[in-house]
Amino acid sequence: MAIDKKYVDQILKVSEKAALASSYLVGKKDKIAADQAAVDAMRSELNKIDMNGEVVIGEGSLDEAPMLYTGEKLGNKNGPYFDIAVDPLEGTNFAANNLPGATSVIAIAEKGNLFNAPETYMDKIATGPIEKGLLDLDFSLKKNVTNLADFLNKDISSLTACVMDRPRHKKIIDELKQLNINIKLITDGDVLGALYVTNPKYNVDIFLGIGGGPEGVLAASALDAFGCHFQGRFIFDNDKDIKDAKNMGITDLDKKYELNEIIRGDSIFCSTGITTSEMLDGVKIINNKYTSETLVTHKSLKFTKILKRTNLISE
Repeated sequence: MAIDKKYVDQILKVSEKAALASSYLVGKKDKIAADQAAVDAMRSELNKIDMNGEVVIGEGSLDEAPMLYTGEKLGNKNGPYFDIAVDPLEGTNFAANNLPGATSVIAIAEKGNLFNAPETYMDKIATGPIEKGLLDLDFSLKKNVTNLADFLNKDISSLTACVMDRPRHKKIIDELKQLNINIKLITDGDVLGALYVTNPKYNVDIFLGIGGGPEGVLAASALDAFGCHFQGRFIFDNDKDIKDAKNMGITDLDKKYELNEIIRGDSIFCSTGITTSEMLDGVKIINNKYTSETLVTHKSLKFTKILKRTNLISE
């Protein structure tokens, strides 16, 4: 079933309000306070919505409240049942230090249709729309980029790969250099990093590497609406993560998850810029109004758009 389009405006308001709340703390060198402001605003707005919502991708467990914790029930208990994935402030360091790329992110899907991802790392690969089986996490990096270059009818040296700038990616980065592939390094924000593949104007052909599992699910919900390719595999490298995974019903710890296994059915995704990035303008406040820019997707309506809106702060 399709999610009623009235929820687009409501979820859009959730991410806008979270972004606004966090924007007051941009550059204040306090990432915890900036995150908390976004959390509080997001929770307040979600509880106004006619729905029975449950957080399946959140920021920790019940004992870590007042974060939006996994399992938290939201909404006014009068409406459809939704799974909710949130990252109220993605790029906490960006916000604290007034750097580009801080965003507020939320996705909703019908109950049971959004993968309940463990809070562990995920090996990911994302591209624009491609043929099935063209890329795979089990292929060598060289095979993946060669296949992609052939599919796009490009010279391999004209490809651009987006990778998080982390020591764990040294091997990937070194091999990309050897293959003469253009590299776009990002320091944080791997939801936004994955979304660069959605439009040729961002000049990113492939996003790859290891990042957060929850962020992988959030990115997948947007990539699904664009018809993009995404594949992820969780990394369980300690006893606690293995135990948590088994408690969540994950029996195959080496499983590769395709897009349709992470997000099923209809979904709505919103990512509102807090600080300006290549994709989204940050929040701008003038008197009693604020202007924000949000990437919004609604899969069933084939709606994928960046919306700039000006609202009253007091609304």
